[in-house]
Amino acid sequence: MTPWIRRTLILVSRNSSQCKSSFLHSAFLIFFSTASKYKPKIKIFQDLDFSVIDIADIICGDPWILTRSADNRLGPSILVLKNVLGPNADVSKLLKLSGWFLKYDLESTMMPNIEYVQSCGVSYSQIVKFVFHHPRFFLFKPDNMKDFVKRVDEMGVDRVVSSMTKEKWELKLKLLRELGFSEENILFVFRRVPQALAVSERKIKEITQLLLSVENLDISYIICCPELLLCSVNQRLKPRLEVIMVLESKNLLKKKPDLSATCKMTNAQFLHKYVIPYSNELADLYMANHSS
Repeated sequence: MTPWIRRTLILVSRNSSQCKSSFLHSAFLIFFSTASKYKPKIKIFQDLDFSVIDIADIICGDPWILTRSADNRLGPSILVLKNVLGPNADVSKLLKLSGWFLKYDLESTMMPNIEYVQSCGVSYSQIVKFVFHHPRFFLFKPDNMKDFVKRVDEMGVDRVVSSMTKEKWELKLKLLRELGFSEENILFVFRRVPQALAVSERKIKEITQLLLSVENLDISYIICCPELLLCSVNQRLKPRLEVIMVLESKNLLKKKPDLSATCKMTNAQFLHKYVIPYSNELADLYMANHSS
């Protein structure tokens, strides 16, 4: 029995939830690490001190990684990621999100893109965060990256949110126009809250339609408060709107609350101001939301 298999079996035999959940992953690795075709590829991760569980998670998440050349692709790509991100824990986190990084020549894609984005004034710490939030952004061809930045600059939008194809960009703009946003409105929204560009079309549509269903709210309010497009529909917007509407219908509020300010409150602040003082009046709403 090889030391690698022995360590894996010991890991699986331990009585912990973490190890139980990784049983199949470990069995998977035992198979691949003993196959001569894949053993050199597994060994690259081992030699770079990645943990057993991390190696299993990365490979099980994207088994096609093992079809890549050990010396020409896997090794160099992992070293680039370690150079960019630092600790193995961060490299593992990224590869679990997207194994695509081990399918590309990062020296000719990721590194030139990082250097170009830095030259545009984006800090290295921001770049690292963006790598995790939009993993494939830095895998575009460098020429495409420059084209994206050019299109974003032409609209006046923060270049950090340009992580989409031209087709995706056009679909999002088309949706906004259909919802009632003019070209000037779109430009204003994206200049004020660039992150709104990263929100999915489905969410933009759902939030816009929800807000427009509120009495005395129109598209101009969304334009003035574009941060609402970043809110969770089911965990923040809908529940808080329901509470405010119930309180208003019972004439319990001295003045109409500002929706944007209300949604910016922490859960504790919202509960303290709008829920706890009116717990009896909100009992029916609570029962409706928690009934089977």
